[in-house]
Amino acid sequence: MDTSKLSRGELIAVAGGGLLLIGVFLKWYASVSPNAEIGGVMGVGTYSCWDVHSIMRILLVLAAVAPIVLAYVILRDHQLSWPRGEATAVIAIIAIGLIFYNGVVDRPGDPSGEIELRLGWYISFVGALAMLAGSVMRQQQSEIRRNPPGVM
Repeated sequence: MDTSKLSRGELIAVAGGGLLLIGVFLKWYASVSPNAEIGGVMGVGTYSCWDVHSIMRILLVLAAVAPIVLAYVILRDHQLSWPRGEATAVIAIIAIGLIFYNGVVDRPGDPSGEIELRLGWYISFVGALAMLAGSVMRQQQSEIRRNPPGVM
């Protein structure tokens, strides 16, 4: 395999996927009150995404693999019916939405005001943003074959 086929976009996306994967296992939340409950545990403590989110953890791990699949497709020079990087960009947008929603909009735990974000959440968020940036860079390099009007 010729690794010179990989551009800066793929490398950024793969690094972002790695950050996302690492961030899933780092601490995302901290319970700062003895009366707060998160992940079925009451009291003060720190918790990772893997500890708290049963379904989202699997989705984020699968999302972190997407840039590696993109790099594999490019290294093997597979032909796709869509621009390279497009599916990875969509997956990255979904990951960004999940992370943002669970960290800012509807933080897990009760009361949610007693739950603070930790470094793992930020690392995962930056990783998903890097995945998006890298896949968009790759998508811009792919030429889109368009048919003239009236031709299917």
